[in-house]
Amino acid sequence: MKELRETIHNATLTKTQKLIAKYVLDNSADACFMTSTDIADTLGVSESSVVRFSRSLGYSGFMEFQKSLRKDYQDKVLSISSSITVPSQRVAKQAKLETNSDYIKRHYKNTTKNLDTIFSQNATSAFDEAANIIINSRHKYIVASRGNACLGDYFLLYLKHMVRGVESTSSASISPIDHMCNISKEDCLIVFSFPRYSSMDKLAVQMACDVGAQIILFTDKPSALLAPYATVLITVPVDSNAFFNSLVAPQFACEALLDTISHHVKGIEKRLKKIDQYLSELGTY
Repeated sequence: MKELRETIHNATLTKTQKLIAKYVLDNSADACFMTSTDIADTLGVSESSVVRFSRSLGYSGFMEFQKSLRKDYQDKVLSISSSITVPSQRVAKQAKLETNSDYIKRHYKNTTKNLDTIFSQNATSAFDEAANIIINSRHKYIVASRGNACLGDYFLLYLKHMVRGVESTSSASISPIDHMCNISKEDCLIVFSFPRYSSMDKLAVQMACDVGAQIILFTDKPSALLAPYATVLITVPVDSNAFFNSLVAPQFACEALLDTISHHVKGIEKRLKKIDQYLSELGTY
């Protein structure tokens, strides 16, 4: 996009062409998928003005300009925002990206971008605060729905190896509300909530909030549905270039909190030896 800005800056443009240039720069994510007719109709100019604008920048026509704009978008944005929550809509968005052998590289770059964002959006002190809440709470309830359930199950397994009173709310026959019927202000709730947000998660959070329990929330952004309820908020992007969320960054954040807890808790080795003693009888090595 920097190269396009410089090209536009150095070009001699008419008043109409400057209007088109401003729209393209401000709305590049949409403009790269629009036809010349779409842009013309949006701005109330002629289609020929859009074509002449493309040629004034050195392109043979609008198609070549659009191809360059789309490549720039793919190389720098790389992802479908989690704000697009309906899978079918994400597939439609994905289809507009060029399909080539670089899609795995794009996925890798997008994942590393999500990981890097963890450190810019969250202070390490947030993980320490969350760890202290979990350790000092009487019961620790874990809530994670649908595609986020894998994060909840992972956190459940290893948290149980470190502290007492860990309770899952995931069950085929019992709802999280039933599991949490005895929650009190001495307890805490750990929630993994990413788009599409679940109304069941919201009810569980409301239930915890009503009794004064502390809430540790993993979600995608500060404006997320459950963010206002959080005692400790850890935001992790799940943007991807596929129809499903990328959970690599949330998994890392989950592991980071478990690692933090492991440095604050004593007696883990004794508990693990006991677990291994009985697991060995099952042939688990």
